[in-house]
Amino acid sequence: MILPSSFEAYTQQLMGTQLYDKFITGLNSQQPTSIRINPFKIRQLLPSQTKPATQGQPKANATTTSSTPDDTKATDATLAEDTAMSTLLVEGARRVPWCQWGWYLPTRPSFTFDPLLHAGLYYVQESSSMFICEVVRQLIHTPVLMLDLCAAPGGKSTALRTALPKGSMLIANEPVKVRASILTENVMKFGHADMMVTNNYPRDFQKAGVQFDAILADVPCSGEGMFRKDAEAIKEWSPDNVEHCWQLQRSIVEDIWPCLRPGGLLIYSTCTLNAHEDEENVAWIAQHLGADVVALDINKDWSITGALTGHQPVCRFIPGLTPGEGLFMAVLRKHGESSPIKWNNSAKRSKDKPQRIDSITQELANKSSHKHFYKSFNKNGKTFNKNAAQSAIKAVSTQMQGCTQWLHGDFDLTTDNDLIRAIPTNWSALYQQLKASLHILHAGIEIGTIKGKDIVPTASLALSVNLNLSAFPQAELSETDCISYLRHEAVALSSDIPRGFVLITYRHQPLGFVKNLGNRANNLYPAEWRIRSSHTETATSEVFNRL
Repeated sequence: MILPSSFEAYTQQLMGTQLYDKFITGLNSQQPTSIRINPFKIRQLLPSQTKPATQGQPKANATTTSSTPDDTKATDATLAEDTAMSTLLVEGARRVPWCQWGWYLPTRPSFTFDPLLHAGLYYVQESSSMFICEVVRQLIHTPVLMLDLCAAPGGKSTALRTALPKGSMLIANEPVKVRASILTENVMKFGHADMMVTNNYPRDFQKAGVQFDAILADVPCSGEGMFRKDAEAIKEWSPDNVEHCWQLQRSIVEDIWPCLRPGGLLIYSTCTLNAHEDEENVAWIAQHLGADVVALDINKDWSITGALTGHQPVCRFIPGLTPGEGLFMAVLRKHGESSPIKWNNSAKRSKDKPQRIDSITQELANKSSHKHFYKSFNKNGKTFNKNAAQSAIKAVSTQMQGCTQWLHGDFDLTTDNDLIRAIPTNWSALYQQLKASLHILHAGIEIGTIKGKDIVPTASLALSVNLNLSAFPQAELSETDCISYLRHEAVALSSDIPRGFVLITYRHQPLGFVKNLGNRANNLYPAEWRIRSSHTETATSEVFNRL
């Protein structure tokens, strides 16, 4: 691997000869393959005695617990859970030590053609980035409102939502629109309702008037830690880009800082190695904005390196020492104290849903763009027919009553043009507040789109962990047929499958919907998510032994 000479000179001086030599050896070694299991979807497959708690907060890591009675119980539970997972995963898989749900695989499978990946049962993520789970485990123990500021493609966001305590809400934001669409897809496949996806710049959150208990700022960087993984990162590197990045990073943190409540946590992260973007920026945040750097309890066996300049308690993952890519992470606590934000905890219960649906019906009828909305129900599509429109609204209202049976849990239903969203009731107030100021791409569960007099269920609903599986007939597909479905091609259903909307499953894991017309089935899988590869081979999942 040929590296820029200026990078070599600076990095060797920064690390010292011994550490630099290990780093170079790591760059020239094979990149490890790692995945992170989605506990909200895999837990039902584990033996009952090893299932994790229903909240996202993971158990104490066996490698960090002491020998107290309570810790011993936690350790025993974790080890039992590891054993259960090892029976599901391919032979040779081994645990990522700082993430309960992270696993190294012995080989790199063809992930693209594994339907279970598309079903959201796991996420392909390099292991260093999973360290965010350990940060949450150590520092966040009560429900929080958290922001992932630069979230695409969604690895750290879905890891965060896995680790956060039950009752938390995570907003995953991505300023770049193209990247934000990828983030949305991955969040939907993850299937957790207590998440939103936004497409905004940091300063926009100030206008929204919201404060967060914790913020992850995984800021754009020069990408030196990705040299082994991405050859383009080497080509794009330059001293000028490093200069640009550390200044941009300070600007991003400064813009979002007012949105962090006093006493709140900022997790600052990069995938680069130089001190300008790492230690120096952490020192600047602490001194200029007012914060203390929080020390983490790090197991020495993990080979995580501390600060290379100064004495701040930071964490560095360096290829050649740790089995992962380059990563820098530091946690800062904002000066001052305040109580965590509480939202609508006195929310309406499930019995109020019919009233909420009635209000939505009225909302549809009162839209300023109602003629445009009504036209979609008028067969000739040219003239506004108020009677036909009112009939369509009544039909949709009746169907929305049935939509409440599609989900488990307590949700408020709301509409965004022809899209129906189900927002967790406790977060409805927050959603309405943010909706007025921010560009929200996804929130809660997108359960269906209004089309004529029908409500067409969405992939977001199919992939949600809150889906009521008994609400739809199901069609279990073979691996070959699944790949066809995921390519947005036509699939043939058995003659005994009822007509109407049918849930497609693979190994009993939901993938999406079709509309069965009897002689054919309309594929409702999102076209923008389709597998685009022309490769024709498929292979049994090389991630799981059996499900």
